[in-house]
Amino acid sequence: MERKTRRRGADLEGAILDAAVAELTEHGYAELTMDKVAKRAGTNKNALYRRWPNRAALAIAAYKHLVSAETPLPDTGELRADALELLRRANSYWSSPQGAVLRDLMAGIGLPELLAQARDEVADAGSAMWLTVVERAVARGEARPEALRPRVATVPIALLRNEFLTSGTPSAPDRVLVEIVDEVFLPLVRQPPRITGRGAARGRRP
Repeated sequence: MERKTRRRGADLEGAILDAAVAELTEHGYAELTMDKVAKRAGTNKNALYRRWPNRAALAIAAYKHLVSAETPLPDTGELRADALELLRRANSYWSSPQGAVLRDLMAGIGLPELLAQARDEVADAGSAMWLTVVERAVARGEARPEALRPRVATVPIALLRNEFLTSGTPSAPDRVLVEIVDEVFLPLVRQPPRITGRGAARGRRP
């Protein structure tokens, strides 16, 4: 009889995270238990607890595992088009099966520090994308260098999340995305127009 090879290290961790993702997707965070994940992964609870202190920490790790594939950033050569594409992706994602896992996770974790960790990790990934898009715009002269700050660069996604919260739905009409970009984001980050000729002279102090 052939003996099964005992999994260790990254192989075992991957199997556990796959099992946790499957449990979250099929049953939600409310029904996630270390016992169920261990059974599904074909291991014991000790293997889980050596890596994650509780189910909330495991759930956060599972979500990161779920969304670990990188998506190429839009690079249209224009800030408005890039910003709209990022917002449209986020809007679609929030109502997708992966987005449903995230919404369930954010609503279900009761430990404040782990809830903050989940939000921060998702926000960190989003901040990097928006900062890259704004950095390209700065290099093209479309945006002010001062816009290269996370709180400024991520204004569109923050407003979209607020839209989800106030509307109670996991998606927003496209017109809302256009308003966020055209009426808030672009006026906030764009370079002010250069004043030349008589206007520049009037602007100088005597």
